[in-house]
Amino acid sequence: QSQLVESGGGLVQPGGSLRLACAASGFTLDHYAIAWFRQAPGKEREGVSCISSSGLSTKYADSVKGRYTISIDNAKKTVYLQMNNLKPEDTADYHCAAQRSNPYRCSIGGIMDYWGKGTLVTVSS
Repeated sequence: QSQLVESGGGLVQPGGSLRLACAASGFTLDHYAIAWFRQAPGKEREGVSCISSSGLSTKYADSVKGRYTISIDNAKKTVYLQMNNLKPEDTADYHCAAQRSNPYRCSIGGIMDYWGKGTLVTVSS
């Protein structure tokens, strides 16, 4: 069964850091780009970042540029989202998603093939 499982969420103080992980099972990442989305209570889902299967293409939402870094470990079939200088407005349920794509493209929009169940990030003092 193909699935994505997120981990690494938790409670952190403003200015702190967290690293989220998105692990794929049942399929390889060779033909899939991975994107991270987040949804805060009462708000629409927001595309945060994505990375191509080659790791050569990445994208970031303006709200996280310079603070978040996405990376991929194909051997471990895992994508990481390093989040630094976290702000209270980063509080949300974070989901990763896989989209079949060529190795050099990724998107934080469109139809995704697989979704994880999410991990909660809370930024609060």
